[in-house]
Amino acid sequence: MSEQLDNQSTSSKVRSIGQNFRFTGWISFVLQLVLGVVSSLLLLVFVVFRPPGTTSNNPETNFGIFLAICGLVALGVSIYLAFRCKNIGRQLQSNNPNNRPRKIETVKVLQLALIVNLAGMLLTLLGAQAIVGSLVVKAVSSPAATNQFFDPTRIISGQDMFVVQANTNTITAHFAGLVASIWLLNRITR
Repeated sequence: MSEQLDNQSTSSKVRSIGQNFRFTGWISFVLQLVLGVVSSLLLLVFVVFRPPGTTSNNPETNFGIFLAICGLVALGVSIYLAFRCKNIGRQLQSNNPNNRPRKIETVKVLQLALIVNLAGMLLTLLGAQAIVGSLVVKAVSSPAATNQFFDPTRIISGQDMFVVQANTNTITAHFAGLVASIWLLNRITR
């Protein structure tokens, strides 16, 4: 009799964890997906529609854009892992204990999500540093307009700010993935 009550309490605990996984997985998935799509569109607008000769010859900006794209690729993996957490939650809520994933497998998915989000955040932060650094150099270097000529490459345009906004959105998305993974890891290891 005591064993049956223990199995019921374990089952309700697993179902509660499953509900946490589904809810947190969905929130993380949607938040990261929206921020990732917005970041991708902003980067696409910056790369495709920038005026010729403005920042295309700046290696710092180009390297920053490359790192930003790498951060977006890592965000794509993180979005997949958030979707997977939602599916793990559904499996944990199953009435059949054989359909439930093992704890070690679930912890490994969360650890992978942590690593992917940390790596993506690092890449995106490095990209943001390169881009902002090139914009600072552009802003503090010789004036854009002098008595002799006008140099449009010295002006920080609104398009330059697109890539900064894209990086900020990507960092926010990785942060959301980190928070969700840490919270779920805390729930499952209690």
